[in-house]
Amino acid sequence: MAQRSLDDIKSIIDQEMSEFEIKFRQSMKSNVMLLDTIMNYIVKRKGKQMRPMFVFLSAHLAGPVNESTYRGAALIELLHTATLVHDDVVDDSNYRRGLFSINALWKNKIAVLVGDYLLSRGLLLSIDHADFHLLKIVSQAVREMSEGELLQIEKARHLNITEEVYYTIIRQKTASLIASCCSVGVASVTSDANLIEKARLFGEKVGLAFQVKDDLFDYETAEVIGKPVGIDIKEKKLTLPLIFALQKAGWWESKKIRFIIKHQTHKTAKVKEVLDFVRASGGIEYARAAMNRLSNEAVELLTDFPDSPYKQSLLDLVDYTIRRKH
Repeated sequence: MAQRSLDDIKSIIDQEMSEFEIKFRQSMKSNVMLLDTIMNYIVKRKGKQMRPMFVFLSAHLAGPVNESTYRGAALIELLHTATLVHDDVVDDSNYRRGLFSINALWKNKIAVLVGDYLLSRGLLLSIDHADFHLLKIVSQAVREMSEGELLQIEKARHLNITEEVYYTIIRQKTASLIASCCSVGVASVTSDANLIEKARLFGEKVGLAFQVKDDLFDYETAEVIGKPVGIDIKEKKLTLPLIFALQKAGWWESKKIRFIIKHQTHKTAKVKEVLDFVRASGGIEYARAAMNRLSNEAVELLTDFPDSPYKQSLLDLVDYTIRRKH
């Protein structure tokens, strides 16, 4: 069966997404002209909008979408956007999705304050409407994202990331947010703890598969994905294909590869040596198998929910996650 496009998958919730965009813009409004200008800039550079898609599709699994669902989606977007603005400051990054970052246009001090503002708007949106159950879900995800980032920094210094630590990092950094989208969606329409947890686990498995797929891009040829390869290696990031290859290698080979990653990634030939080492070890096949296993586990978690076009769209999103080209 042909893979459905993201626009096609999203079409079933077009009305909800259009209404959400209006409500989200309202939730960001400010009386300070500078702040309002920056908020408009943030709204205009929106990406694929995967997070609200997961919220609305998940909500439809358990009941009709309501105002709480819209607030839950806005809460996730506000808190996540706050973390991205702060991330760009931390990473000294001038671009986000191909456009200038907030800190590049308005400098670090304003960017940090904008992140704080977004965070406070999200908190107040939930508190003002007593959505404490949704606030708890999203706050836990933000905490995990911070912990995952710090754990990765700590481990990267010594290049000692095991497979177990790798999964902990990507579960916290990436999967926790998608998990919160799915659990917020279901929690906004039902108080059934079992269904909310099933949705959370589904989102977590999709998030893990999504990150493994992202990490695989680095080992594909430039022709296939149309971007340079070896970026993670140059940034000294140990991802699943490389971790597997290092675990499988002998002591001397492992030591040699770690030395290259630590000291020689500025040399193109040395980066290619690491890429060839991973390919020869079967690291790419190992990571692909892990990604497929995680996506199958995600699909299995949806069996308790009744069949519907919304459930089918979520299944198509899982398929899109592991087959996307960028």
